[in-house]
Amino acid sequence: QVQLVESGGGSVQAGGSLRLSCSASGSAYSLYYMAWFRQASGKEREGVATIDEAGNTFGADSVKGRFILSRDNGKNTLYLEMNSLKPEDTAMYYCATGFKYGGTLWRRDWGERDNWIFWGQGAQVTVSS
Repeated sequence: QVQLVESGGGSVQAGGSLRLSCSASGSAYSLYYMAWFRQASGKEREGVATIDEAGNTFGADSVKGRFILSRDNGKNTLYLEMNSLKPEDTAMYYCATGFKYGGTLWRRDWGERDNWIFWGQGAQVTVSS
């Protein structure tokens, strides 16, 4: 079993920055792939960015150049540095791990929420204009 705990959410003005953290406990095998998703009010949960144990990353076009994903394998912690925040980034942000499939499908389908097994409870990010 894996437990994920997000922290670092909050409120910020447009153009500001926030850093989210996700502390994980459990099987190291399950933590090989990790990701951040977000869900705005009334919308579907969408993939923000993903990373494998080696540090390879993929991200949504909407956050490229603004969000930086990283991880500390020794601490089992995932980070999301969010810069140049926009009001449309307002959402609950969720950490996920336990990708159901291998690397080829991860590269293609990481943004599908049903492909992930373990989820955190979420951290609210609110960006005001």
